[in-house]
Amino acid sequence: MKDRALNANMLYYLFDSANMHRWNDHLRTLDLTEMDKQAHKAAIAWILGKCEEDAGADLDWHMLIEHNLFSFIQRVALTDLKPQIFHRIEEEKSEDVSRYVLCEFDRNVPHTDAGFRERLEEYLFSDKSSREDDVVRAAHYLATKWEFDTIYDVNRSVYGIEDTKAEIGEQIGQHSDLAGVREIMAGGSDLEKFIDIIGQLRFQQRWARTPRIPKTTVLGHSLLVADMVYLNDCDAGIGDGQAYNDFYTALFHDLPEVLTKDVITPVKTSVSGLPDLLEGIEHEMMERRIMPLIPAGWQEELRFMTYEPFSDTEVPKRNGKEVKACDWMAAWMEAHISIRYGVSSKALRDGKVDIGRKLTAVGGYGETIGAFDIIADFERMEI
Repeated sequence: MKDRALNANMLYYLFDSANMHRWNDHLRTLDLTEMDKQAHKAAIAWILGKCEEDAGADLDWHMLIEHNLFSFIQRVALTDLKPQIFHRIEEEKSEDVSRYVLCEFDRNVPHTDAGFRERLEEYLFSDKSSREDDVVRAAHYLATKWEFDTIYDVNRSVYGIEDTKAEIGEQIGQHSDLAGVREIMAGGSDLEKFIDIIGQLRFQQRWARTPRIPKTTVLGHSLLVADMVYLNDCDAGIGDGQAYNDFYTALFHDLPEVLTKDVITPVKTSVSGLPDLLEGIEHEMMERRIMPLIPAGWQEELRFMTYEPFSDTEVPKRNGKEVKACDWMAAWMEAHISIRYGVSSKALRDGKVDIGRKLTAVGGYGETIGAFDIIADFERMEI
């Protein structure tokens, strides 16, 4: 049987980034994790990519999505190095670092699709000089700047803080050839506000009413869902257009929650008519508060991604049921991994069982992603 890019080891390798804490040598107003940083970066890359298209550039979105994922895999392997150290090592020991990253990936994800692994190796040893790589790097630095802005005021007395601020500004400035970077760094732009609104999903915890380790956020969860969808599309040989729609629908599917907060499923299902009422309120608030922040030409696409993200569509092509299955799979992982770590509750245990039943039901959504095998592998995995 052919190895799949979407498998339990790959998912746990990515999920473990929720245990990587950023800026942990500074005072922080909220917990900043690598998973959330990568999620924010992926969303910002979409913004920058759309700006490049508006400026007349022809982007390879499939490459941009995949290189976002590859850079994520690289960062997980190099744990929590300070950015300055990470970039210096990357510059001075590039091939050694790439070999290490590949070895770590092979050790943690011993069975994966050969084509995916080959493209990862090619990326790691490339000069990363494409326009798509420029967009990914710029998004990385803009996400770093957003994080830094949240901690700057409480760290003014920390030695070297102004040097860090200057370094981040210089790194972003190196990408001023990108139309979106110029607009965002001019200050006060609507796109800057849109980036901030997306970042607010890093404030919102998943499973907020129960103790859990690691605590994950709505934004980090969304990236896990999006990467899961993309890996499944790779396995299925899905074309570029649908892969784009599936990935960004998954990444933005919870964006309306920044306006209403998450309402847990038991409440939604227990109050008659509540889901429809909430959906109407979300759409109304999206139109009033978020749509005006992005160009008119992007708005219909964002509606498509956020208003009915779990519906299958033909024009444009999207597998919404697959997005939903990955959403459930990510939720199952959040419960299962916390229980395995030794932090449990009745809500987590019941949630895991309930979601597991949905994912493994014969003829259900879970069949679209091979959920039965993924769950079985997680159950056998030593965590």
